[in-house]
Amino acid sequence: MRTALLADIHSNLEALQACLAHARREGAERFVFLGDLLGYGADPLACLDIIAELAEQGAPVVRGNHDAACLGGDLHEMSLTPREAIYWTRKQLGPRERDFLAGLPLAIAEVDRLYVHASADQPEAWTYITGAQEAAQSLAATSARIVFVGHVHHPLLYFTTPGGALRSFQSVPGVPVPLSDYRRWLVIAGAVGQPRDGNPAACYAMLDAASGAMTHFRVPYDAHAAAKKILNAGLPERLAWRLTVGQ
Repeated sequence: MRTALLADIHSNLEALQACLAHARREGAERFVFLGDLLGYGADPLACLDIIAELAEQGAPVVRGNHDAACLGGDLHEMSLTPREAIYWTRKQLGPRERDFLAGLPLAIAEVDRLYVHASADQPEAWTYITGAQEAAQSLAATSARIVFVGHVHHPLLYFTTPGGALRSFQSVPGVPVPLSDYRRWLVIAGAVGQPRDGNPAACYAMLDAASGAMTHFRVPYDAHAAAKKILNAGLPERLAWRLTVGQ
């Protein structure tokens, strides 16, 4: 079975639709959503409709920090730009959308995998995995052989070595990476709706259970159309700019 893993959609309908279509062409039979479905973008309701329908069909969905923020609470720790987007998104949500978000877990365990938005170590703390230390803490918090995360908006893998050290690996888009059974892995899926690695193409990961390989894919989409919607909605101009440059 081929499973597409999508993180950080951030209300970007054009990117979400492009990734889902691409994944289906690549043979995806199921989908996993790794949180931050909302925030930043101008299409929260349309994105949630699509994701909720796939969830009804069995797709695992976990909650991200932006999803939690959209339900309410103090945003003083957020910078001004994401805070404005969260306040705007809150006004768009109805009872159905709020109930869906409120029902999402922070993590989902499945066979030898764990799906979580940030770190498996205290998922509610929303720790960014920015290096080997954070990756090691995440792996130490679970017995799962493979941990799939989002949150940092760029694709990367960490893996254990025979000596116990953790190393990182930057995959090549479209090239499968065998996830050896003799290692443990932490896979950052990359961002569908707001990549920040200098490449504006949407990003997602595909796991092929039959071969045991994981592939990152980059998917071009109409980022300018998504950016124009952000401006038309009165959201911060910086959010539109980020989509067009991948920063």
